[in-house]
Amino acid sequence: MAAGLQSDARFAEAYVEQRAAAGYGPLRIRAELRERGIGGDLIGRFLPDDPDLWQERLAEVHRRRYGGSPPTDRREWGRRVRFLERRGFPPAWIRKMAPFDP
Repeated sequence: MAAGLQSDARFAEAYVEQRAAAGYGPLRIRAELRERGIGGDLIGRFLPDDPDLWQERLAEVHRRRYGGSPPTDRREWGRRVRFLERRGFPPAWIRKMAPFDP
């Protein structure tokens, strides 16, 4: 942090853990850290770059929000995709995890 009141590394580590636990994806967490003045090197150090881990978290967020039921129509599917995109998960991962199948 600019005033030197807290270690940027400790802040970044805690922030990533907190936001990931709250169901946010890597794109959103990265953007929020940048907004808070954290450099790319610290972001890379604390934001896991493991697609399998993030895809598991994506599936967990989807399960928590929507249960196990598939979308009933294209409109509902689109609503779910937009929710997960706002959470910070890459669109390709979302479409792979929850393809539209009427």
